[in-house]
Order: sequence, then C-alpha cells, then structure tokens
Amino acid sequence: MHYDFDTIIERRNTQSFKWDLAETLVGEKDVLPLWVADMDFQCPPAVIEAIQRRAGHGIYGYTAVPDSCYQAIINWMKKRHGWNIEKEWIVLTPGVVSGFHWAVRAYTHPGDSVIVQTPVYYPFFKAVKFNGCQMVENQLKFSNGQYEIDFDDLARKFDSRTKVLLLCSPHNPVGRVWTRPELARLANLCLEHNVVLCSDEIHADLIFRGYRHTPTAMISDEIAAKTITCAAANKTFNIAGLQTGFVIISDPVLRDAFVNTKQNLGISSMSNIFGVEAMEAAYSGGEEWLEQLLDYLQNNLEFLLEFVNTRIPKIKVIKPEGTYLVWLDCRALGLEGDHLKQFMLKKAKVWLNNGAEFGSGGAGFQRLNLACPRSILAEALQRIEQAVKTL
Repeated sequence: MHYDFDTIIERRNTQSFKWDLAETLVGEKDVLPLWVADMDFQCPPAVIEAIQRRAGHGIYGYTAVPDSCYQAIINWMKKRHGWNIEKEWIVLTPGVVSGFHWAVRAYTHPGDSVIVQTPVYYPFFKAVKFNGCQMVENQLKFSNGQYEIDFDDLARKFDSRTKVLLLCSPHNPVGRVWTRPELARLANLCLEHNVVLCSDEIHADLIFRGYRHTPTAMISDEIAAKTITCAAANKTFNIAGLQTGFVIISDPVLRDAFVNTKQNLGISSMSNIFGVEAMEAAYSGGEEWLEQLLDYLQNNLEFLLEFVNTRIPKIKVIKPEGTYLVWLDCRALGLEGDHLKQFMLKKAKVWLNNGAEFGSGGAGFQRLNLACPRSILAEALQRIEQAVKTL
C-alpha cells in the first residue's frame, strides 16, 4: 500500500499546539510552524481504525492494559532494535517527559546533581530544577560541523553528589545517533560512579540511512542494571496527543523505586484507553507506514540540504543522523541574543525553535522540524531565503 505524505492536512482550528497557538505563544499571526516535534501527517490507518473501533463501543470506563499491548512493545523492540525485553520490565507512563521527571525524583534527593549534555531537549532542565537538584552541564563538542561527547569534561563532572545522568539518544536537537562505543564509554563512566543512566530514546525509530540506533541498556547486563529507558510510539507514529509512553527497567530495585515514585505522586496504574489502543495498533500494524515515512523524511532532508547549501549558504545545516529535527547554525547571519528568533518570526514569518532554549552551545542556532509535506517545507525555506537577502 502506498501512503500519502504530500497532501496537506488542515490542522488549524483543531486546538493544535503547533498550528493554533502562534499568536498566543509568540505574538505573531501567519507564521509557518516548523517548531514543536509532532508531524503534519496522518497516523497509520491501523491506528485510526483501532481508535475508531474502540470509540464505537461507547463506554470508556476504567480499563486495564491488555497483555497484547505489552507483547506488541516486546515484539517491536526485538524486531526493530534486536533488543530482548520482558513484560515485567515495562512500566507505562503518560510519555517520556513524565518518565524522566519521575526518574530524577526516584533516584535523587534535593541538592543532588544531575548531568545533562547541552545543547539538549529543554524539558531536561525542568526535570532537574523541579526536583530540587543541581544541574551539571557536560556541553557537547562541536567541530567541523559535527557534535561529539566531551568525555574528558564528562569524567570531571562526576562527584559524590552525582546521582543521575540524563541522556538524549538519539540526540535532540543536534541529531546525533550515538554509536555503540560512545554509549558504552558513557555508560561505563556512570557505572564507575554508581550513577543511574536515564536514556530518553523517543526518537529511536526515526533514523536516517546509514545509521543505526543502539538501545543503551542492550550494551551489557551491567549497564542495563543501572539504566532507565524512556520510550514511546508518540514520535514514530504521530500520536503524542494521546499521552501514552513507557519506561523499560530491567533491574527490580530500580523499577520498584520508579513505580513507588509514580504511585506516591498519585498517578493511576491505568492508562489512556485510546493511547493504549493506538500504541498497540502502531507497533503491530504500522511498520510498512513507518518505512515509507522514513523514505519521505530522507527525501525532505536531502531537499533541505540542497536548498540551504545552494541558496542560503550563510546558514549551515548540521546534518542529522536521526530524528526529524534539523539543527541550523545561523551564527553567520550576525544576529545576536533574541534578534535571531525575532528575525525568523517577524521577517521570515517562520516559527522555529530558538537554539538558546536548549542551553549552553545553543545560541545562534535554530531547530527546524521537517516532518511536513514537502510543499510546506519548501515554502518555509523560501521565506527564510528571502528574509536573509534583506540583511
């Protein structure tokens, strides 16, 4: 079956966070939104049909999570990533953000330190702050258009107060798909210092050609015993609004601590009825759709690279290895502070994520979401091109 990713689906007036809140959030109308990380594509038919079928029943009472949902997760991890997991390891959450917030709460006390690798997904910062911890930054090294982990700096950042390292794998926003040796080196430093490694792997299925995602906990049993993997079908199948995700924790002591934290916060053991239906349907019947999506995203990326490199050469594209997010180096435009953000919004009429939001090393960059019909991507790039000509 051929899936259509070119047709524009009107999302305005659907309470879309991405499309309907421009005036509220950034004070601008008529901006093209390529910011928040959801896609402008319809979900796989299997997901839509599953939700419609469940909705047709008409009763939405308290509902348990069926074994078939857990089995769908297990099968997906095995087939897509070669990772053998067990049902007991899976704890459902409302999403990965809840997962890593609860992980920080479960494995730290106020005043403890948590390491993050900036520039990075900005909800990490709130997970540290809201749990009363100190954030320690291990800024990524950027050289010749490529990001790497600064392992020398990382080794110096561990001390007796360090309890958790928050890892983004694949990395948002810089697009790195960390290699197995990189992950092993990082994880072994955590082992050496008895630090829990909380790995946000929500973009694990969105990998460009030539790269492969390695689940951190799959590297060794010893690493798995200190690793919390936060995952979801949300990014892969565009179901973030259904607020359903899960963590994978093989170690029973770590898992009990996580579950206790969840319960102490008053979080029900039950999950969103439609989120569970959608997740199971996606993992069971969405693979063909995903393969075609990945081809489309690859072509969008190649289109963007060609356009920016030839027509907006002052902007440098940090070519992503994974995710559908592109990190743009705009420093050569000479716009400092908030001026770059305002230039994109007011002059280009394009709504991107401002790089400074992602912490140290983010100033002068913008994050662009290319998970949209190519015509929308083309229009956004043309707007940026025309705006840059005015500088």
